[in-house]
Amino acid sequence: MPSARNSATAPSPLSKPGARRGDAGTGISLPWQLAGLALLMVSLVAALLFSGAAAARQVADPGALVRWGLPVAKALHNVSVATVIGGLIFAVGILPKNLRVSRSREKDEEAPEHPAFARALAVAAAAGAVWTLSAVAVLVLTYADVAGQGLSGDAEFTRSLVYFMTDIETGKAWLAVTIIAAVVTTALFGVRSLTGLAFTLLLGLIGLVPTALIGHSSSSSDHEGAINSLGLHLAGVSTWVGGIIMLAVLSGILTGSRTSGTGDITEPTLRRFSSLAGFAFVLVFASGVINAAIRVTSPADLFGSPYGQLILAKSLATLVLGGIGFMHRQWVIPQLGRSASMSACRVLWQLVLVELLVMGATSGLAVALGRSAPPQPSEYAPDASPAFILSGYEVPPELTAQRWLTEWRFDWLWVGVALFGAVTYILGIIKIRKRGDSWSWFRTVTWMVGLLVLTYITSGPPAVYGRVLFSAHMVDHMALTMVAPIFLVLGAPVTLALRALPSRGEGAHGSRGLREWLLLFVHSKFSQVVTHPLFAAANFAGSIVLFYYSDLFGLAMREHVGHELMNLHFLLTGYIFVLGMIGSDPLPRRAPYPMRLLLLLATMGFHAFFGVAIMGGTGLLAADYFGNLGRTWGPSAIADQQLGGAIAWGIGEVPTLLVAIGVAIMWSRSDERETRRVDRAADRNNDAELSAYNDMFARLADRDAKQAGTTGKVPRPAPQGAPAEEHGDNDAEQIERNTKLEGR
Repeated sequence: MPSARNSATAPSPLSKPGARRGDAGTGISLPWQLAGLALLMVSLVAALLFSGAAAARQVADPGALVRWGLPVAKALHNVSVATVIGGLIFAVGILPKNLRVSRSREKDEEAPEHPAFARALAVAAAAGAVWTLSAVAVLVLTYADVAGQGLSGDAEFTRSLVYFMTDIETGKAWLAVTIIAAVVTTALFGVRSLTGLAFTLLLGLIGLVPTALIGHSSSSSDHEGAINSLGLHLAGVSTWVGGIIMLAVLSGILTGSRTSGTGDITEPTLRRFSSLAGFAFVLVFASGVINAAIRVTSPADLFGSPYGQLILAKSLATLVLGGIGFMHRQWVIPQLGRSASMSACRVLWQLVLVELLVMGATSGLAVALGRSAPPQPSEYAPDASPAFILSGYEVPPELTAQRWLTEWRFDWLWVGVALFGAVTYILGIIKIRKRGDSWSWFRTVTWMVGLLVLTYITSGPPAVYGRVLFSAHMVDHMALTMVAPIFLVLGAPVTLALRALPSRGEGAHGSRGLREWLLLFVHSKFSQVVTHPLFAAANFAGSIVLFYYSDLFGLAMREHVGHELMNLHFLLTGYIFVLGMIGSDPLPRRAPYPMRLLLLLATMGFHAFFGVAIMGGTGLLAADYFGNLGRTWGPSAIADQQLGGAIAWGIGEVPTLLVAIGVAIMWSRSDERETRRVDRAADRNNDAELSAYNDMFARLADRDAKQAGTTGKVPRPAPQGAPAEEHGDNDAEQIERNTKLEGR
């Protein structure tokens, strides 16, 4: 790491080296920013020559323009999509939106935008246009590469290209990317609200999914593991690379300007991005190792093949980038928070420039790696079994009691979710305990148990055998929607997050951190609808019928994306329903305890009805899938399906009964708390309510005595419920309140 003295005397990539901190001239100059793109192209060409991926083919060669143009277009595509995602992340959660803030939302919307916020969106919009055009180029060049012919403008080429886009998986994937890129780019030119930009960011991340579904990952020996690890890798890379690009682009603005009246926001910006970059680095490196392990299965393939050697070079570059990020966090950021940190500011931008250059070279290696043939075959074998073609895996061995514990196939998406949930939960506990607050050990244990159960459901025997047995699938489904959510809800993750996450406060100039976004979501109209007790119960019970008695079930069994969306849907529906029953996290509305019990009884009856219907059914659900797997052991497909109905009826009611017991316990404790509250109030006011109660009856007795003396008749006692008519509304209300008091 360069010293402050050397950085002041050596030629510097910083614009206006003599500028003082706080002037707009401090930062990385444009030529050095473009040097990262130039280094990307140089490393790409070198890696393609090294691996031979761009060499002429002996058969069906598409020509040099396609062979070299396709990787260049992919490189531009990768950089542009990372810039779009990085710009949106900075705009949505890192940078201030306005130059000033007020207590009025209308005035905030009229306030001028912060220059850093405006530039981030401008750069993201320009990158979105490049993303769209490069996606079109990749689509056309990919067709030419697959067809083995050069680019042409004749009618036959056009007809074949249209067929490629509409009927071939690779073509449909790139067409989807192009459409998503165009929509995101259009939104970037017109949307300025933070909520709208958040939805645009989500759509941009969805644009990474089609690219993860094609290529080497789609037909490897563990295709779902390869797809999930590649998807996580792309998300981490886009976040990390896009963030570094944004830091370089915004380097001349973050330090502020006296002329425009903007202050220095370098330290909070770098601190916020550093936390995100740390998670992105772990995600990129871990997912890269997993993906490489799936495709490279021996040391000889790793060290002796061009593909493996490119992996080693890319891994080394990633570790270098991680080391630079560690230097940022350990030295630069603490120095930026102090006064007179001119040397730290210069070292900061020099390190960012080094990161930008290394990332450019690494991105070139990644594109060349995607164009190189892996040691393991990436196409289906001619003698592939029906089960492998339908599900991507061979039929597992016959299910036994022991194999309910031993047969695992890791779903790296949900493993990543579980690890992220565990790490962030622990970090939250550490943070609040450093502040002197406490956190229940029971909540911690239940959260960790819930994550373990979730991992077992999505990666263990229920997931493995759920692909070939309807009964195992039903165990998987019931555990996912009724067992894991109970433990996760008891962990109260939202409460922990709200206590641990810092608040941006009014001085954030419209900036929203994680805490602000979480509160906004909890109180949003969407949250009010989906967490409403009646909607949550209807969704929890009714979505089962809609799913299993429609084509959605077959789609979820055949398609990887459908399978993951199925897991997500049933986990969320179960979580929201249980949260309304026994959760302690904040909700817009909670049902009273009697209604909760009624809803639980209704869902139990509905599950029983569903299970009985499956048990008595004679038609095979998803027949084109379960009927063609070629399974040679176990019961027939229809008998196994009927067994699954019995599981839905019998086993599915046990967790619901436990939740009902939990509701009853909470109801009892609520009454006890109310009784203690009333007793404490009585101690404070010397039983004022009871005294008023007795005084009221004394007044009633005096009035009755006077009436008896006037008429000469003894009044008959009023029947129960009559005081409201005979003695007035105020006395009736007082009687009702004090009757409750006596009962307690």
